[in-house]
Amino acid sequence: MIWMVLTICAVAVAAFWDEQREFTAALGDFAGEQTALARAVAAALRSSLLAGEAPAQSSPGAVKRGLELALGTTEFLAAVRSVERPGAVRLLLQSPGGTELTTSNGTPVRALAIERGFASGATSVRLSRSEAHALGLPARMAMAGLTTLPGRDPAGRWGIAVVASAQRERDRERNAEWRLALSVLVASGLVLAFGGVAVRTQRKEMSLSHELRVASMQSARDERLVRADKLATMGALATGIAHEVSTPLGVILGRAEQLLPKLNGDQRSRRAVEAIVEQAERIGGIIRDFLALARGDSPSMKNVPPARIAEVALELVQHRFAKAGVSLNSELARDLPEIACEPRLIEQVMVNLLLNACDACRRGGHVEFQVLAQGQRVAFVVTDDGAGISESAAARILDPFFTTKPAGEGSGLGLAIANELVKHHRGTLSIAPRQDQAGTCACVEFPSTKESLVG
Repeated sequence: MIWMVLTICAVAVAAFWDEQREFTAALGDFAGEQTALARAVAAALRSSLLAGEAPAQSSPGAVKRGLELALGTTEFLAAVRSVERPGAVRLLLQSPGGTELTTSNGTPVRALAIERGFASGATSVRLSRSEAHALGLPARMAMAGLTTLPGRDPAGRWGIAVVASAQRERDRERNAEWRLALSVLVASGLVLAFGGVAVRTQRKEMSLSHELRVASMQSARDERLVRADKLATMGALATGIAHEVSTPLGVILGRAEQLLPKLNGDQRSRRAVEAIVEQAERIGGIIRDFLALARGDSPSMKNVPPARIAEVALELVQHRFAKAGVSLNSELARDLPEIACEPRLIEQVMVNLLLNACDACRRGGHVEFQVLAQGQRVAFVVTDDGAGISESAAARILDPFFTTKPAGEGSGLGLAIANELVKHHRGTLSIAPRQDQAGTCACVEFPSTKESLVG
């Protein structure tokens, strides 16, 4: 709004400046007209003086006799009558060698501006209101055109001044100023009115936008609070489950260890019991790591080749895929940089993703597990050709307790826990529908040890 007012003021100043410039030019043209008239009178007076015997002295009596002699000629009288108009145009003369001015009938008058103009050799001068009124003109600005011609005495010159009132020019200029002022005021009023409407509209839009941002922030905050509450519930539930599982798990591990010495002669049974011990210890390790994360402890990081994590996860889920009749293909790059992680937790994340892909496929379906480089990061990609997932479901699939599985087949905790584990390792987990065909694509990215060193 301030810039709008400043712009209007600048335009108004420029317009008034241009109007004054035009008026000055008009006064110059008006003064030039008076100078031309003075020169015409000078030509008539020259011929009259040459025909008569006008004296060269500048005494008042001599000037008057010279004027009477000049005015007696027909040519000069005609020139004076054609120039002078009562109340509008006056003719003044200055005799050679003198400074006083006389009217066409010989009456002495004073006009300092004209006298100074003759002295300086000017061709035109401007008269004030008082000077114009003293010469019998309206008390308005007047312009005088000046010229000279030689007298009989080579040392002196006759001065001729045609003084005309600039009343009409000044009135036109005043009217133009009023019209300009009125135009500027009307235009400014319209601009300010529309500008005010635009500013109010903009303020309303800004206020509405601010309200929408506040509402959006409140909604996002509420969503974060709901998510935090779900995560807290999930953590409490998982912690409670882990605590309750640890007791029977200890019993299983203890009984399995008791059986091992008794199976020295039965290698098949011994391998089965060793597998039970190994997996029970693995479950115990996962429970301890998870409880440590739930307490806010940082995971114990180790530099591990990505392919080793993928191989362990593939071994753990192989039997589930064979039972479901779903093929599992893997493509594990061996020349990838290591990642810093707690291996058991990340292996569990991969197991969760692979089992979800297996559950999404019918018998005869296909799942592909890839480990590849994404710039300075390492990506674990699991794709399946199962039923797929919608965009809306993909946006919520990582929320706690949200699941696309039928009732009784999914808790909505697996992916939420996996996502939290990935975040603790400075990674990202994304799940989206496949673009080329039916199915789902899950991608986990971790910073490599090289990226960590560069960062």
